[in-house]
Amino acid sequence: MGERRGVPNTSAEDFPDVPPDLAARVTRRGGSATIYDVAELAGVNPSTVSRALTKPGRISAKTESRIRAAAARLDFRFNPMARALPTGRSQTIGVVIADITNPVIFGIVRGAEQAASAASYTLVIAESQESGEAEVDTVHRLLPSVDGLVLATTRLSDERIAEIAERRPVVVLNRAVDGIPSVLPDVRKGVRELVDHLIALGHTSIAYLSGPDTSWISRRRWDELLALTLPAGVAAVEIGPNAPTIAGGVAALPRVRAARSTAVIAFNDLLAIGLMQSAASASLRVPDELSVAGFDDIFGSEFIMPPLTTVRSQLTTAGARAVDHLLAQIGVDGVESELDQLLDTSLIVRASTGVAAGARR
Repeated sequence: MGERRGVPNTSAEDFPDVPPDLAARVTRRGGSATIYDVAELAGVNPSTVSRALTKPGRISAKTESRIRAAAARLDFRFNPMARALPTGRSQTIGVVIADITNPVIFGIVRGAEQAASAASYTLVIAESQESGEAEVDTVHRLLPSVDGLVLATTRLSDERIAEIAERRPVVVLNRAVDGIPSVLPDVRKGVRELVDHLIALGHTSIAYLSGPDTSWISRRRWDELLALTLPAGVAAVEIGPNAPTIAGGVAALPRVRAARSTAVIAFNDLLAIGLMQSAASASLRVPDELSVAGFDDIFGSEFIMPPLTTVRSQLTTAGARAVDHLLAQIGVDGVESELDQLLDTSLIVRASTGVAAGARR
């Protein structure tokens, strides 16, 4: 253990020999030490151990260091459910996602885990498989055992989300619900940069491959695209809803070709990648005959051929910010919330977008 806030750098070696009777008791329990074992080894009361390990800084630095060394010597770990008995908290947060195979989830979960771990909270991940009904069931199973929920890619109605928030603190990602805290990207900025990029390339007809019809952010992106293309005299058509997967993009190609648009903006990178795969199979060249762009800048979007133009989101920051606000709602000491700022989005231009065929000289 490293030195922290003036706490001496005491290690488990400060207790080279665990008393035989104490070691025997721990062994009989399968090697699982209790708070009472730590207290005995450190020569303090169990309540002092609890304060040292759950609320650092409440006791002397020397005593806290000795307790931490004793806990390390016994390989002691707090049981969150046991801690919940006197405090009413499980020290656990649930994160509900629609599709665990979607790479966009990786960054969100990483940020959420970092924020939860910093507050000594455990993160539980649950998947709804893009089903609103499954999401309701999943949430109901989680509610009794968590202190709060992050709905990361929810497909629930506003009314359902409000009902859940009456039972536990809730934060939603990429979704605005009246009265519910949310973490939102700057949708307008990202769409504007992408549309301006395509117009500068000479595109006068843009298709939008929308996501699921229950996706709030999919609707917002389409609304922003309409608001930008109409004044610019650019034709726009929405094609969807689509499953937000590679398979969904593959299946969308016939509708894209029927729309005769020269550029396509997909709801996410997976849809865009699937569309590009289908286009390649149909000998439709990207970007010479069709420019394609997506959202999220997932891992792998730059490795496909051609590399994908996309709007990057701050996924790790989004996950961390959601958990921080949830912890602030719960009342965890020292956690600050920053929900008043939209998360930045930025256009990443790669080779999947090019000059429109009709605009070439």
